[in-house]
Amino acid sequence: MAVKAVKPITDVPFFFVIDNRVTYSYIFSGTDPGMFTVRPNGTIDGKTEKQVFSFTHFDAWAYGTNFFTISLFKSGHNDPASPCTNAGVITSPAAGFATTPADCAGATEIYGLFRSTFGWNEIFNTKAFSIGPLHNVSFEVGMDANTENTYLAPAKRDVVAGLQFAFDLPYKGYFNVAPLVYWEFSNHNSFLQCGAGWNPNVPGVTCSPDGNTSYKPTWAVETNYYMDLGFLPENMQYFSISGRAGWYGNKGNQNEPLGVASGGTATAIELNSEPIRLTFDASKAFMGPKYSHFVDVWVAYRYWQNKFGLDHNTSPACLAAPGVSNHSCTESSLYSGITVKF
Repeated sequence: MAVKAVKPITDVPFFFVIDNRVTYSYIFSGTDPGMFTVRPNGTIDGKTEKQVFSFTHFDAWAYGTNFFTISLFKSGHNDPASPCTNAGVITSPAAGFATTPADCAGATEIYGLFRSTFGWNEIFNTKAFSIGPLHNVSFEVGMDANTENTYLAPAKRDVVAGLQFAFDLPYKGYFNVAPLVYWEFSNHNSFLQCGAGWNPNVPGVTCSPDGNTSYKPTWAVETNYYMDLGFLPENMQYFSISGRAGWYGNKGNQNEPLGVASGGTATAIELNSEPIRLTFDASKAFMGPKYSHFVDVWVAYRYWQNKFGLDHNTSPACLAAPGVSNHSCTESSLYSGITVKF
């Protein structure tokens, strides 16, 4: 008697999508708050070029997505590594203020970020949260961390939590907006450390025993988008646009939790953005659709105001003299690079 063959059960992979990429990019005129030089003609140079080496990971699974990126930023001479410094910047209590521009190794910063989402459609096994262009609503959590070998020696740690609303755009694009709670619970500032020599050493009042700052929780809104330029002729469909923007609310005094006695000023709303990136899918153009986005070449514009929450109008780190900006707390730069998928 004939027996019908049993179709083998195919294992469903835990991750539906796994996307790993490495990127080399160049920021033509980056900034680092408080780092500047004075040109021979008396004008102030608060800009520094930065090379960036990045690894990014994205995956999608049954209940959401995970995104992780870690980058190494290598600055030029205008943002020197400790103990070197630029004109007007303290090197140490003994050395006092530098009076000439430094000509030594640029600073190195490592910055990491992750975001995870948990979709309501998936959690509740429904399509109720897909209405019109709204694709899904998700819980979102994440964390950022950095370290840099300047005299300031920052060591930022923050967490975020909230919701993400995901919308569909034409040509397989998307637009995500996430209202979040943001808490920067730790950062290091060597200028605040007790025993530094340039502040009255009253622990917990005018100086911090360990040099750490801990800010108040605040609000944040993060957005990002992507869209292929599918309206172009078939022989030109190698281009896409993308971008991101994040707004972060006032998180208290910049010397939290020391307060006014430490000489700190109020922080300001921070905008960290890359409003547009134009990407050329080089691998698709030269190797065919099978290799789409294996090699991308891109150019972007980067804008970052009140960097790290420092008010570019009032924070001492942002001023060369009272009322005179050192142009280091607002970053406006062309940004370009190449990304390889593996």
